[in-house]
Amino acid sequence: MPSPQSYKNHTRVDPLWHFFIVPILLVNIFFAIYLLIHHWPMHDFLLSWWIVLSIALFLAVGRARQHSMKVQDRLIRLEERLRLAELLSPDDLALSYSLTDSQLIGLRFASNDELPALVARTLKEGLTRDQIKAAIVQWKPDDFRV
Repeated sequence: MPSPQSYKNHTRVDPLWHFFIVPILLVNIFFAIYLLIHHWPMHDFLLSWWIVLSIALFLAVGRARQHSMKVQDRLIRLEERLRLAELLSPDDLALSYSLTDSQLIGLRFASNDELPALVARTLKEGLTRDQIKAAIVQWKPDDFRV
């Protein structure tokens, strides 16, 4: 059984993405460049086009991942706004609207018990996402992130 999620182990490595898809796409780019250099000028147009397509594919896959992470961030922002509305007093809730998206994303790991105090501290000290995560005592795991 894996250890409970915490600040030290909350980052996620997706083996398929990090160890297969990205390396294969990068190797494809370098292989296309290698072939262009070693078979110039026999197939210069075809191999040049392969380089362009390889780079376009790499960028398209990267953008698709960025889009999914942006959607995840928007959902986290919505979830945290709803949670803050539930847990904070009306005055504190009004102040919480000055939290940045990055701060809200960092607060998602805070338990309901420590969230109000951590929001107040974040607003007072201007904590960053990483500082917020490091300050959390009762970690609430997020196992559904992209």
